Amino acid sequence: QVQLVESGGGLVQPGGSLRLSCAASGSIFVINRMGWYRQAPGGERELVASITSGGSTDYADSVKGRFTISFNNADYTATLQMNSLKPEDTAVYYCNAVVVPYDGPVRSSWGRGTQVTVSS
Repeated sequence: QVQLVESGGGLVQPGGSLRLSCAASGSIFVINRMGWYRQAPGGERELVASITSGGSTDYADSVKGRFTISFNNADYTATLQMNSLKPEDTAVYYCNAVVVPYDGPVRSSWGRGTQVTVSS
């Protein structure tokens, strides 16, 4: 089993910043990729940003230049630095990890989500 614990959500004014963290633990041999997704009310879950174990990153067009994802392979923590936040960034943010466990095939795991609200 792999567990993902997210932290750092909250309420922020437009133009403000938040930092989300996701810590992975459990039966982990290697993490291939970690990412952040978001889902707004009535919307579908969408990719915000992802990073591979080799450091390659991918961002949604709507967050390029404002959000930065990083990954610490020493403690299996992914961080999403969100700057210049806009009301349209309001959503529940979910962490995802693609993990090679010690005892089975590659699996994709999800955190429970953390609420980000951008409002004045």
